[in-house]
Amino acid sequence: MNRILHLGLGAFHRAHQVAYLQDLHDMGDDSWTIVAGNIRSDPFDVTDALLAQGCAYTLETVTPRGERAYRRIGAISRVVPFAPGQADLVAAGADPTTRIVSFTVTEAGYFLGPDGRLDQDAPDLQASLADTRAGRAGLTIYSVLAALLQARRSNGAGPVTLLCCDNLRHNGVTVRRALEQYLALCGEEALLRWCGEHTSLPNSMVDRITPRATPDLQARVLAATGRIDPAAVTSESWIEWVIEDDFIAGRPAWEQVGVRMVASVAPFEEAKIRILNASHSCVAWAGALLGLEFIHEGMRDARIEALVHDYVTNAVFDCLRPSPVDLEAYRDAVIARFSGDAVRDTTARVLADSLAKLPGFIVPTIRERVKRGLPLDAVAPLPALYLAFLLRWRAGSVEAQYRDAALDQDFLERVCGAADPVVGFCAEAIVWGDLAGSRLLANALRDAAPRIAALLP
Repeated sequence: MNRILHLGLGAFHRAHQVAYLQDLHDMGDDSWTIVAGNIRSDPFDVTDALLAQGCAYTLETVTPRGERAYRRIGAISRVVPFAPGQADLVAAGADPTTRIVSFTVTEAGYFLGPDGRLDQDAPDLQASLADTRAGRAGLTIYSVLAALLQARRSNGAGPVTLLCCDNLRHNGVTVRRALEQYLALCGEEALLRWCGEHTSLPNSMVDRITPRATPDLQARVLAATGRIDPAAVTSESWIEWVIEDDFIAGRPAWEQVGVRMVASVAPFEEAKIRILNASHSCVAWAGALLGLEFIHEGMRDARIEALVHDYVTNAVFDCLRPSPVDLEAYRDAVIARFSGDAVRDTTARVLADSLAKLPGFIVPTIRERVKRGLPLDAVAPLPALYLAFLLRWRAGSVEAQYRDAALDQDFLERVCGAADPVVGFCAEAIVWGDLAGSRLLANALRDAAPRIAALLP
């Protein structure tokens, strides 16, 4: 039996990667299973519920027309409860039957600066470095990977593929670079050399909108299946996964169940991040300013839909072409997915970690357009929206649940407390990188102000 160890037992993993493996099991190929656990405490942890149900759960999928389907998922063979020291999780990673270690820890969980390198000033990363230097597994993706790879090396467990399933641009390359930097900072030169010979990190692109579960979900599952399932998860019916076929220790036959195994994920990734992810944040920022609870409510506002359509059509398309993706069709599909009220994706969920999303989802389009001398009028409203939201959220005039691991009091003071918040915001290198301090950028955000004002109540 071959195993995948997954780090980050959240709803998205269970609606996406586990669902694909279940497809293979349903075809009769059960040669791979998943062992999964969290690398830190999680307020939405369903470990106990899964353990009580033999690691099985119900997946509800919803079409844009509101048609619901229910499916029992049993491709997870073992759930590892979170515990200080992570001994069981590290042991699972060091087992020779574990051939892939995949992970979903959100964009903010990688502690990356605008240059793609580690932000060594981040307190959690500093604590993580101390943990690894002391031989502890710690609480970040880097410290846990370091611990299990070290154990794997000591055990002679053989090569392993590390598979990032988060929305990072060039996620495999990015994580390898960050992990190598991390190990070097820890003085782990021998492990660094071992990783260079015994790991692969393919780039991948994932897509499936997966809102947080609500009590209504359990009621629907009970009515449809007769099962009480506190670990149930809901998602849209749309699902996509594109992976570069670079697996050093084997992989499931994912291509048999609709996963695209490709030589380069880049064009698919760029289309998804710049169109879907950036637009998702745009709708969330605008929706929060309007006091809207759900993404579909924002997308159904004609002003917000026009903002998204204009951004994608007039800012993104010419940065992506030529592309193997039908960009117009993809844009229209994204707008339709966001407009459907059946999924009931919340504004608060998409708002989370906006400060890490902005430089990853939107700034690359701005940077490319500046480099090519192209206008910024269709893209500037997006960061201008975030700034408008941030100012009002800090002032208490916007009632929104906003959790952001990268947002600290110093950033808020530098931006929101500045004599000119536009200048303060545009000076932040953590957001803009080499564009920080650009007068062109600041002017573009000022020019977008009337369009943002037209959205405000």
